[in-house]
Amino acid sequence: MADPLRRLTTELARLPGIGPKSATRLAHHLLKAPVAQARELAAAIVEIKEKLFACSRCHAITDVDPCATCTDPARDPSRICVVEEPFNIQPLERTGEYRGLYHVLGGALSPQRGIGPDELAIADLLTRLTGVVEVIVATNPNVEGEATALYLARLLHGRGPRVTRLAFGMPVGGDIEYTDEVTLGRSLAGRREIGG
Repeated sequence: MADPLRRLTTELARLPGIGPKSATRLAHHLLKAPVAQARELAAAIVEIKEKLFACSRCHAITDVDPCATCTDPARDPSRICVVEEPFNIQPLERTGEYRGLYHVLGGALSPQRGIGPDELAIADLLTRLTGVVEVIVATNPNVEGEATALYLARLLHGRGPRVTRLAFGMPVGGDIEYTDEVTLGRSLAGRREIGG
């Protein structure tokens, strides 16, 4: 394999969900693509690194600070939906069921990977509780997501807001980003209180 192709394959394989075979296929696809298409892809990658950042309030990805969701007067500021990653927000938004605010933790608790409460944006969540009546925990239904949900429920107990958890209509171990809007909409509507 020529060095430029090997380098591209190596870089693509670093992306989540892309193994060596997929990286090789993508690299060969890009090799066949017109130069203009490759330049557009490269420009889009550079643009997101230069123009996007985390909102200072909710930690969602934005190009203005605070983000459009945090400053939208039509949003219900008395409810905060806590998600693991910024890309978990869009599937919830597509349901049309939720009109509150969001808070992105930046991951989930995972002692095996060295991710404790201090590595997540939990302290920032605590500063946002004034006037909040409900915190909806929308972490993934896997071991790390459940541990995070229970930790947040215990931490928030007695601080004012009711803490609820999505009622997932999907198998344990699944991810929110791959769940259809109908299932997520029902999960939001059927959320349950946790902790205490």
